[in-house]
Amino acid sequence: MKLRTLALLLPLGLANGSAWSQSTSTVYGLIDMGFVHESGGPKGASVSKLTSGIASGSRLGFRGTEDLGGGLSAFYALEMGINADTGTLGQGGLGFGRQSLVGLQGDFGSISLGRQYTPVALVQTETDPFVTGMAGDSANLISAGGAGGNNRMDNTVRYAYTGKSGLTADVVYGFGEATNDSRAHRQFGAAVGYVSGPIYVKLGYHNVNNAKAVPAKITFLGAKYDFGVATAHFNYVVNKGAAVFGLVNDDSRDVLVGVSVPYGASRFMASYIRKDDRTSANNDANQIALGYTYFLSKRTSLYASIARIHNNARAGAATGFYRVGNATEQGLGSRAYNVGIRHAF
Repeated sequence: MKLRTLALLLPLGLANGSAWSQSTSTVYGLIDMGFVHESGGPKGASVSKLTSGIASGSRLGFRGTEDLGGGLSAFYALEMGINADTGTLGQGGLGFGRQSLVGLQGDFGSISLGRQYTPVALVQTETDPFVTGMAGDSANLISAGGAGGNNRMDNTVRYAYTGKSGLTADVVYGFGEATNDSRAHRQFGAAVGYVSGPIYVKLGYHNVNNAKAVPAKITFLGAKYDFGVATAHFNYVVNKGAAVFGLVNDDSRDVLVGVSVPYGASRFMASYIRKDDRTSANNDANQIALGYTYFLSKRTSLYASIARIHNNARAGAATGFYRVGNATEQGLGSRAYNVGIRHAF
């Protein structure tokens, strides 16, 4: 695909005097499809369905770089989410709802503009044994910090840096763009950490204002350590008003402990999450999850997972009822299992 793209770009490069070998453009994607059974919903509701984006959101993307000389390069990414079971667009029908950005990178790091992930969302994905997918998705109980619990930000300026020593930094600012009130819908966040060899540890923070400029805040510590035979995973989260699939946590402490174990072409995952609601409503919850992935090749894998959430709040309550979802769906009830296939290209 890359060679074909370059061949198409060659006449354009000759026409404007630029060297086509200095630029690359790649078309890529992922299709994830499987079977989901969910139960324990309001009034005992349950559902069985074939759906898309269980372990990872199905997608089609375009990305590329251009060497500008002197160690400086330009880059871009346009990535649309796809509901492969119906052929429709994900993220509410946005054209490039997963990512749409352009920027510059060099020894100083990178600066990018556009629709991008929150720093907290990246830490969450990188430290969840289920990589925020399948029934064990940590986002079932732990917020990614963005508006409405969303893991992406619009109108965003980002600076990111990864040093050779392992030190990392990620800073974002999202313009609210509300008329006559620059604070409404405004977002900002950051993550700093150390990633080297078997060690991963990052501390993230996100602040997002609603339409009345009232802030929600989340502080997220994510860590993991690769022992070789297994990787240990840990999260500790302080949530002050950030939402989980629209359920606002006014004050909670969230803890995840998990493990992932590679074995030949297989990978086993397990996690336990405890949400401690510090408000008078006491909408505590906990989730336990098990999962398995078998890699048929570097690009194709089969997977299965099962999870259950115990809610203090009653099913169907306006607030506090958490559900077992997956990478792209909130879910119907407190229990779910799924099996599927994922292919990347």
